[in-house]
Amino acid sequence: MPDVTDATHATWMTDVAGAPSAPLPSAQVLAAFGLTGPPVPLPGGQGQSVLADGAVLKPTDSAEVSEWGAELLTELADLAARNEDTAFRVPRPIRAATGGFVFDGWTSDRLVEGEAGPDGRWDELLTAGRAFHHSLRRTPRPDWLDRQQRPWAVADRVAWDETTVNVSPDLQEPLRALLDLRQPVSAPSQLIHGDLTGNVLFAPGLPPAVIDFSPYWRPVAYADAIVAADGLLHHGADRALVESAAPGTDGLQMLVRALIFRLVASAELAGPDASPPATDIQHFHLTADRVRGWFTGR
Repeated sequence: MPDVTDATHATWMTDVAGAPSAPLPSAQVLAAFGLTGPPVPLPGGQGQSVLADGAVLKPTDSAEVSEWGAELLTELADLAARNEDTAFRVPRPIRAATGGFVFDGWTSDRLVEGEAGPDGRWDELLTAGRAFHHSLRRTPRPDWLDRQQRPWAVADRVAWDETTVNVSPDLQEPLRALLDLRQPVSAPSQLIHGDLTGNVLFAPGLPPAVIDFSPYWRPVAYADAIVAADGLLHHGADRALVESAAPGTDGLQMLVRALIFRLVASAELAGPDASPPATDIQHFHLTADRVRGWFTGR
């Protein structure tokens, strides 16, 4: 989950101009997790993760959410360790010396082997995601989900017609097109990972690793549809991925919601007085028109 932290909880990297660019955990934080460092910034994601002694550390803005997630992932890691036929791996959270999973605004997980990149691995990614979700099928809905106000949480509510937002003029047309396509669906909800596409790692001889858990309470098919939406928007995927990830009429409805989710999240991240990158805007226009054609038979 994308998170931020207070500068008092960390030292900071500086860019070439000398301005702060990303936090680094302090020596006290490293020691609390049994690490010595030095911390090395990791590429990708939100640019906030660092590597130290085979552990990945991230700042968090919610100890409640991070403690909950770490407890759950510990259970899944234990389950995978007992099952030789497991279809996925997860990073094992590291407890701090205090006994919890958060120390001074930071969390830590064991590094898992693998590389990201869904191209050519869509079926493996979807299979791992479905196995991950199957393992979560009995997990209760956490109360804190209702209090989330991050851009992604707001976008998810818009996708499911639970709230509305204004987007920049250059995104209004594709959003309106997608909203016009949205129809009611009936499917049970459960805990899902809403950002699988770039967060499944692949390594030879090992099950895929599911990382950076982004929790939502939605149908499993919605998580699959988000993968398909990402494929259409950013990876040049075609209708074959949609038919694999989100088949049938209900699948197309999930895809519509997934595209609304990604579009609104992009707008929310840009802010009220700005627009997303021009290439993203173009992709939303093209993809919305493409999906509208599937509904009309074009």
